Amino acid sequence: MQKIFNTGKQLLSLLLIGSVLLFQSCETKEKKPEAEKGYSIPDTVMQTLKIDTVSISNLVNAITLTGKVGTNDDNVIPVYSLVTGNIADIKVNLGDYVQAGQQLAVVRSQEMAQYSSDLLNAQTNLNIAQKNLDKTVDMYHSGLASLTDSLSAVVALQQAKAELDRVNRVLKINGGNTQGDYVVKSPISGFIVQKAVTNNMTIRGDNATSLFTISDLKNVWIQANVYESNISYIHMGQNVDVTTLAYPGRTYQGKVDKIMNVLDPTSKVEKVRVVLPNPDYTLKPEMYASITVNDQESKQALSVPSSAVIFDNSQYFVLVYHNKSDVKITPIKYISQVGKTTFIGGGVNVGDKVIASQAILIYNALNS
Repeated sequence: MQKIFNTGKQLLSLLLIGSVLLFQSCETKEKKPEAEKGYSIPDTVMQTLKIDTVSISNLVNAITLTGKVGTNDDNVIPVYSLVTGNIADIKVNLGDYVQAGQQLAVVRSQEMAQYSSDLLNAQTNLNIAQKNLDKTVDMYHSGLASLTDSLSAVVALQQAKAELDRVNRVLKINGGNTQGDYVVKSPISGFIVQKAVTNNMTIRGDNATSLFTISDLKNVWIQANVYESNISYIHMGQNVDVTTLAYPGRTYQGKVDKIMNVLDPTSKVEKVRVVLPNPDYTLKPEMYASITVNDQESKQALSVPSSAVIFDNSQYFVLVYHNKSDVKITPIKYISQVGKTTFIGGGVNVGDKVIASQAILIYNALNS
């Protein structure tokens, strides 16, 4: 009886152990598929995801130059005083925008007072000469004056007219003011880029320094530096992209307008002039600029959007897309980047689809 009881206990123990092992085996089998499940791009990400295609394009080399924004010298006008005197009533400041003909300042001048006096004398002499001629003609018809007297009166009138014309021209050249003041006016519309005078300052008419300098900044020049190794890539008329520190997200389009065919003996660079429009006046003189020159070669290379390229651990990658559950991290051979396009030498094939937005986010998810 005891033997039967012990045998029953042993059977019960074996059944309990078997149940536990069976339970653990089922639990393991249930968890295993979840552990082996791969990354899948969420539907919320897929809604905004941009997929692009590997294509083949003409290879473009991008050369980056440094430079500084300057004024267009053809549109820069220095304003001088033609007379000696004292500056008064300055109406503008550095950086102000002025219209053509706008008054900038007044010069109190003894010379202008003399021009006004000369005008009055010339007008008086003309009136006297005209009356003298009329009187001489009447006397000639009455036999009281000779023909010579009449001719002399005519010559005197012509001389008086000539003198009045001369005085008017001189006065007009000097501003035309008859109150003894020289009015400094702007010859063009533009910005005051230099100002060298203050009120009550004495100036001379033969001074080589301008009172004001005015520039029309609707288009500007950039003097760019080209190192000797890049000279062969620069050509007249090339289109360039210009960026500045002030507006890092904005690109300006310009053109190579002049190449200085000499190297600076100190810096060993060749100067290149780039001209570009500036309709909203955002480019200011003395701003530093970065100039990208795109030189297109006869070769072709694979190209992808720059937003599709990932750099990690000293290697460039793209994410080749098959479906949302099948995305492969693929190393590529990087050649160069020109704006929104990156040229590559291998790793993918023409027609392959690559993820061109949120690439870093998905790359990190695949590596986690």
